[in-house]
Amino acid sequence: MRVYLPVTLTMLAEALAPGAARELAPGSGFAVTPGMREWYASGDTEELEYIALSLAAAASLGLLSADPSAARRRVVVAADVDPAAVSVADDGTRASRGRISITRPIAFTRVAAVHVDDESAEGAVRAAALEPSDEFAAEEAADHELLWYATQEVDGLLRDLRSR
Repeated sequence: MRVYLPVTLTMLAEALAPGAARELAPGSGFAVTPGMREWYASGDTEELEYIALSLAAAASLGLLSADPSAARRRVVVAADVDPAAVSVADDGTRASRGRISITRPIAFTRVAAVHVDDESAEGAVRAAALEPSDEFAAEEAADHELLWYATQEVDGLLRDLRSR
């Protein structure tokens, strides 16, 4: 099952640090759930996965708001996990659309891609993280498309960001 996990660059760097287990901690995320399919009956799987990715990107803002030391970029990890490790938290309401919980750590070998904001999004993301209830700021951040990184590019991305 493909899941989309909101994280920060700090969380990602800690998971991939030398000597670390190279796995992501259990937690909440988003996926194409039966409830999401009901909300978007006309959407195909690709469109629904994009919505799940977008919801995870919005949730990443909350993580950034809670960690002022993290780089002001939204980060979403797309991973393929065993459905037995996923608990659907989507109760059919708009607020819970696509929500899931991951009950086991996810090995980085299960990661399909990592999506990260470009440097040009930092101002909008910073504003949205400073005021999580400001819908206009959140929309400004959402206007920036996340960049796609293959798993073999992530260590290099983290090194590049640390050197700035």
